[in-house]
Amino acid sequence: MNTIVEARFLGPDTKLLRIVAPPIARKRKPGQFVIARVHAEGERIPLTIADADAEQGTITLIVLGIGKTTKLINTLEAGDCLEDLAGPLGQPSDIQNFGTAVCIGGGVGTAVVFPIAKALKSAGNYVISIAGGRDAASVILENELRQISDEVYPTTDDGSHGFHGLVTDKLQELIDAGQRIDYVFASGPVPMMQAVAAITARYEIKTGVSLNPIMVDGTGMCGGCRALVNNQTVFVCVDGPEFDAHQVDFDTLMLRNRMYREQEEASLDAHQCKLEAHADMRRA
Repeated sequence: MNTIVEARFLGPDTKLLRIVAPPIARKRKPGQFVIARVHAEGERIPLTIADADAEQGTITLIVLGIGKTTKLINTLEAGDCLEDLAGPLGQPSDIQNFGTAVCIGGGVGTAVVFPIAKALKSAGNYVISIAGGRDAASVILENELRQISDEVYPTTDDGSHGFHGLVTDKLQELIDAGQRIDYVFASGPVPMMQAVAAITARYEIKTGVSLNPIMVDGTGMCGGCRALVNNQTVFVCVDGPEFDAHQVDFDTLMLRNRMYREQEEASLDAHQCKLEAHADMRRA
């Protein structure tokens, strides 16, 4: 059992959880993730380790409540426990002194970007962070990014905060302004990462992305996280989760991520009343 010592919402349906997990906190490196399970009968879901404190023995997870299990996790509070956490899993990020690195997060993808930006800054890079959301409430970790970045640009689709437009619009603006960019890292919705890759390919800018396929065991055994990279099949959980953005087949990734959409919606509908009752009970 892993005890939650801090739980707070960062935005609509997006919750930060700081959890006691000393072995993971000691070994975790930027870019890695855990497989979490709320209870013994629950499903396993992958969550990026947004931060860790080896001295306190805690890791930080940021969860967007969009499906049955993530919504259930977001009803938990400090003092509650997760049944288990497996990790750290996946390959660590490629951290080098590239020069100028632009780190782009879309929505909860900013939780993936944060530890990468922090590590890139520690490696000597000039770090520019772009954090996007639908509206002001959907932009997360802006203050945290400001502490470890040289420049930070929040962007919103509706113009309610920061730059009015998409993260790709801001990236293009930086390029058009003559900003030297040696490396780009992006994480977020698949169409966003695909759009970032299309822009950087035109300028031959080295670009990494963190993929988010369906994943079950996190050890490469189930095969659920298959993706096409450089026209070859990879297992994202063990070969990634980060890959060269210009070699990823994003269209296939999107198709695979939609394979179980109906089952996911049916599962959420079947448990919605229980989730709402559980949340109401916690608030009472």
